[in-house]
Amino acid sequence: MDPLRIVFLDRDSLPATEHFTGPEAPHELVQYPRTAPEQVVERIRDADIVIVNKVVLAADAIDQAPRLRMIAVSATGTDNIDLDACDRRGIIVSNVRDYAVHAVPEHTFALMLALRRNLLAYRQSVREGRWQASGQFCYFDFPVRDLAGSTLGIIGRGALGEAVAEIARAFDMKVQFAARRDASEPTHDYTDFNHVLRTSDVISLHCPLNHQTRGMIGAAEFSLMERKPLLVNTARGGLVDEYALEHALRTGQISGAGFDVASQEPPAPDHPLMRLLDLPNFILTPHMAWASDVAIRTMIRQVRDNIDAFLRDDPRNVVAGYRATR
Repeated sequence: MDPLRIVFLDRDSLPATEHFTGPEAPHELVQYPRTAPEQVVERIRDADIVIVNKVVLAADAIDQAPRLRMIAVSATGTDNIDLDACDRRGIIVSNVRDYAVHAVPEHTFALMLALRRNLLAYRQSVREGRWQASGQFCYFDFPVRDLAGSTLGIIGRGALGEAVAEIARAFDMKVQFAARRDASEPTHDYTDFNHVLRTSDVISLHCPLNHQTRGMIGAAEFSLMERKPLLVNTARGGLVDEYALEHALRTGQISGAGFDVASQEPPAPDHPLMRLLDLPNFILTPHMAWASDVAIRTMIRQVRDNIDAFLRDDPRNVVAGYRATR
């Protein structure tokens, strides 16, 4: 029998300083820095286990990998994998969970605080000599608003949404969780989706990207935002219509936006988010909210643990394939 072959398709999604080793079982580990779409089929053709972060694994590629038994996702999101194809084949797909439960909420609040207090605008004005020109100890060119007493609307109530809510309450913010858009009667601890849009001073996204959530914030939703909130997205770029976001920011429908994600990563130079970088009330970071040193090490351990559990015939963190094997 051929040795267990494990292929990591995008090793550069982890820092080079962090060592990645395979499972305890004897194996051959092949690690590619990056994998282009046209390289996927050839690289997974003889693999028993594929490790992947953002490389797309479509049904046609999966169908051409007859030995494939498991996909270990080095992330929480699985929208880049055809889960139906994996279910049909009984290919286990396991993701990592709650590894960035401190990193992402902290980054979320870094964006909130920077925007709410106009730190970028003031930093730039100091660089341009405005402080000296003012002739006094301070100046008031840009509004500064507290988080305390404001209302935070959270869309997505997993571990990250709950962690953001906990921090928000420590800032003395009022927290409301949005119900699903199609919920006819929100339960007592959820708030109607459109009401959250209308009444929030800050809106933070913490939901997965799927067919129900793709483009969930667009022109119609921005038109409901009566309080001109900040919009913070540390979840997935595809949740927001980025052309509608550009219009909303430039026309003052919202007071600012902080994004760590984009629908295309990296975004092209003419991408809507790149066109917004001239605005002092917009911050774009390169999908690194999750990437604290502790979170990265936790994620690596979970990937290895997921593979070890699968090889013990006791798969964990399963998002596809399990029903077909039982």
